[in-house]
Amino acid sequence: MDLLQSMRIFLKVADFGSFTRAAEALNIGRPQVTLSIRDLEASLGVRLFQRTTRKVTLSTEGASFYERAEEILRSVAEATSMFGRPGGSLRGKLRIDIPSAFAQANFTDSLREFTRTYPDVDLVLGVTDRNVDMVAEGVDCVLRIGELKDSSMVVRRIGAALMVTCASPRYLEEFGEPIGLSDLPEHRSVNFLSGSNRRPLPWHFLEDGQPTVLTPKGAILVNDSHAYVECAVSGFGIVQVPGVLVDRYLADGRLREILIPFRPLPRPVSVLYPSKRYLAPQVRVFVDWIQERFTTLHGTWLTDP
Repeated sequence: MDLLQSMRIFLKVADFGSFTRAAEALNIGRPQVTLSIRDLEASLGVRLFQRTTRKVTLSTEGASFYERAEEILRSVAEATSMFGRPGGSLRGKLRIDIPSAFAQANFTDSLREFTRTYPDVDLVLGVTDRNVDMVAEGVDCVLRIGELKDSSMVVRRIGAALMVTCASPRYLEEFGEPIGLSDLPEHRSVNFLSGSNRRPLPWHFLEDGQPTVLTPKGAILVNDSHAYVECAVSGFGIVQVPGVLVDRYLADGRLREILIPFRPLPRPVSVLYPSKRYLAPQVRVFVDWIQERFTTLHGTWLTDP
């Protein structure tokens, strides 16, 4: 029995609460997962999991072993990489998830630099604006824009995104341009649905130096960033978005920034990863790497924390 591999499998089963999902995450067969856990339990002389037809949970002994297994795998990862050449010693799969606003050429070009530095790290890139269940979906780390609710994840602030309020020339010709925040109730907006509560995201402004939060009347509600922008371009109404998402639309005139004196404070951008003692080396390296290079992804719209 490969004890280290059995520990890795054990941790995955514990994280997912499922033999099948652990097998999928590790890209191995479910029988191999079952055999590995059975052999590990036999070797340790304890039952690591309580199994029912619907659920797999850690036993008391399994919970204790989980902590030690994390420590051991972390130490092994550190020991095996301490003498290798930078980059080349790292290998494995890295699953990251980013918001749609960052799915731009500058970001993907920067990711290409990361893969050149660490050629043995296989990237799996997800793009979504919804809240990702990192453990259930097997994601190593995510980037998110905005204030975050209390989370069991480690949250590292890496920068901030400048926000803009804008509309298409077609809309402004038809409905006029709002000059102040008091004009917004007379206008139409495109609202963005996010999160499990399915409520429109509020808009943020800075008025007389004080933050102001509004939820404008919506002409249409969408749950995808690119559809959100396209609705604005089509003249549905006003939107408020990270500038990095609409940079090219502002440049070519398809959208025009409005309410510039009320531009809000930049929204925080954070990277999140599971709160574990054992953090895979490729995850640790990526988190450090993205923090160092974040503002270079777009010098106009992204700033330091």
